[in-house]
Amino acid sequence: MYPVCLNITGRLCIVIGGGAVAERKVQGLLAGGGRVRVISPEVTGSLAALAEEGRIEWLCKEYSPGDLDDAFLVFAATDSREVQEAVCRDAERAAMLINVADDPDHCGFQVPATVHRGDLTLSVATGGRSPAVAAMIRRRLERDFGREYAVLLELVAMVRERVLSDDSSPRERKILFQNILHDDIVAWIREGRWDRLQQHLQEILGPELRLDLSRLKQDFS
Repeated sequence: MYPVCLNITGRLCIVIGGGAVAERKVQGLLAGGGRVRVISPEVTGSLAALAEEGRIEWLCKEYSPGDLDDAFLVFAATDSREVQEAVCRDAERAAMLINVADDPDHCGFQVPATVHRGDLTLSVATGGRSPAVAAMIRRRLERDFGREYAVLLELVAMVRERVLSDDSSPRERKILFQNILHDDIVAWIREGRWDRLQQHLQEILGPELRLDLSRLKQDFS
């Protein structure tokens, strides 16, 4: 499998099926900014509520040819083998990316177990061989990587924006970021040692590049 992060903002993502598996797929697509259409004669209460709120489109019908038109991503998540095979066949004919629930051999892509910390995304994939192992590792990541990593990413992005505006060489920038990422920087954020963090940044960047950390403090409080 080739790992890739897709920008699905505003893209049509079609989910065939309305059960618990389909619901999980829909939640992930909404979190990614996708435009979601669910096709199923019945859906869970949560999916029905999302449709009523206008957050997703629900076509209350059985799957039929042509239902995949204009889709960017397709998810087959029904409990009918015949429907799954039909959706897979139609998607492959149209060269569409498809994810088939519990059938990795027919997936054009797979959805990894994922942890989000702000703009930081940590994903675990097993090639479809064991979702349980992926879930176990994800739980470990959730414990080990807290909100402090989202703050760290924001901090380094702020520094990067400043540094890219100067005339330093790529090698100099690489060394600077290596020096910024002190072994204890995550602990300083986690423990709220903002003065020590600010001191460290000024030692590396110089007093003329003092950063305003107030927003980061607020985000972490």
